[in-house]
Amino acid sequence: MVLLTRGLVTVLLERASEAEPGGVNVLLDTTPAGELAGETAGIDPDSPVLTHFYFPEAGGSVRAVFGMDIGTPAGRARFLSHPDGDSTLRQTDDLAGVVLVAVPPFGESDVSAYDRRGRELDLQVLDAEPPEEHIGEARTDE
Repeated sequence: MVLLTRGLVTVLLERASEAEPGGVNVLLDTTPAGELAGETAGIDPDSPVLTHFYFPEAGGSVRAVFGMDIGTPAGRARFLSHPDGDSTLRQTDDLAGVVLVAVPPFGESDVSAYDRRGRELDLQVLDAEPPEEHIGEARTDE
């Protein structure tokens, strides 16, 4: 079972729709269910829930200099759009432990989940939010 938040799936589908006729390839990461606020009843608190994504442009300057992407964390999953309407996982797709594939018209029911071997997985969208993150505390020593 692949769990993800409604907020994340909404943002990803918007990106896919805006990129059409091109595709989208976005790295995703998780938050444990126990850290989420909202609909998590009956879900193990340690279960990973897809909650956020990394902008594809992150690490671009490092990649340009060194020829590899070390500016973006490895992530646990990937979101891809297939604007041609074929929702199956392809050998040419970038893979991860879990791959979400969306097809037009890019609604929640147009998203499928697969493991890296192409086996379809069950997908559950939760009405839950990850905790608010802060980049750092303001310095007080000045």
